[in-house]
Amino acid sequence: MAALKYAGLEDTDSEEELPPGWEERTTKDGWVYYANHLEEKTQWEHPKSGKRKRVAGDLPYGWEQETDENGQVYFVDHINKRTTYLDPRLAFTVEDNPVKPTTRQKYDGNSTAMEILQGRDLSGKVVIITGGNSGIGFETAKSLALHGACVILACRSLARGNDAVQRILGEWHKAKVEAMTLDLASLQSVQHFAEAFKSKNLPLHILICNAAVFGVPWSLTEDGLESTFQVNHLGHFYLVQLLEDVLCQSSPARVVVVSSESHRFTEINDSSGKLDFSLLSPSKKEYWAMLAYNRSKLCNILFSNELNRRLSPHGVTSNAVHPGNMIYSSLHRNWWVYTLLFTLARPFTKSM
Repeated sequence: MAALKYAGLEDTDSEEELPPGWEERTTKDGWVYYANHLEEKTQWEHPKSGKRKRVAGDLPYGWEQETDENGQVYFVDHINKRTTYLDPRLAFTVEDNPVKPTTRQKYDGNSTAMEILQGRDLSGKVVIITGGNSGIGFETAKSLALHGACVILACRSLARGNDAVQRILGEWHKAKVEAMTLDLASLQSVQHFAEAFKSKNLPLHILICNAAVFGVPWSLTEDGLESTFQVNHLGHFYLVQLLEDVLCQSSPARVVVVSSESHRFTEINDSSGKLDFSLLSPSKKEYWAMLAYNRSKLCNILFSNELNRRLSPHGVTSNAVHPGNMIYSSLHRNWWVYTLLFTLARPFTKSM
């Protein structure tokens, strides 16, 4: 009881009754959370019982769920013509107290992004996703936006980016999503994107470095570098450097670098074990598309590890992720052999 008194929770008798200054709310997915107006914070567990709950069943007839400009869920009673932030189903909650699953049981080959995010309220979180108009990037952007995050699609083509925005809005018209131009093959474009984002005076809680090219013919960017290396690694490296201060100011924040298991099939050192810079941006004579891709993915992982070492003390974590083998996306579009290979494997692999 002394601990309850110290926490200011001793004023009520019932375990389920909320202490003064607390309010019960629900997310769009029906999960219950608790707002402490005195300390201006929220939590999933009941402040007295420590239980987690979710509402049961559909909304009563005549009710509709909406979201205000701050991302908070409210409810419209069309029959009595009134609105309230109190979910009418709160009288019929069920306790969420399952046996804690192992990581393998919780996330497996059949898991979807929407399932993994179930119950999470990302309202107020700002996310940048490079290459967010298609493939894995689009599915990530859509899933985060439908859970309340403000998502910015950083795309080479603004037209395709805007098309992706409309597709997301078609699923939820109040999703907070927009497209901005970012061409990773141009360091000047990366700089302009960072400046444009900073001008919005927004925080940045999640930066997902997703965009990539695969199997492209040898070419040099306007900066004089081999295109696979610059698009897959160097452009992202520069983007993170330019936004590092915003990430730190927004902590806790994170950087997610989409890499690949193919990083294991290459080296970037010379015969003496030292880094060979000529391997990173090779000449046309020494270029092989698959090898260039593998090297760029190895750079992703080395960068992510070092970034985490440097920024984690400041509240910014960094992780590299392997999205899965042979996922059928548009990544293979640059050569018909890769397209044929991915098409044959498609029935046996995971979809977007």
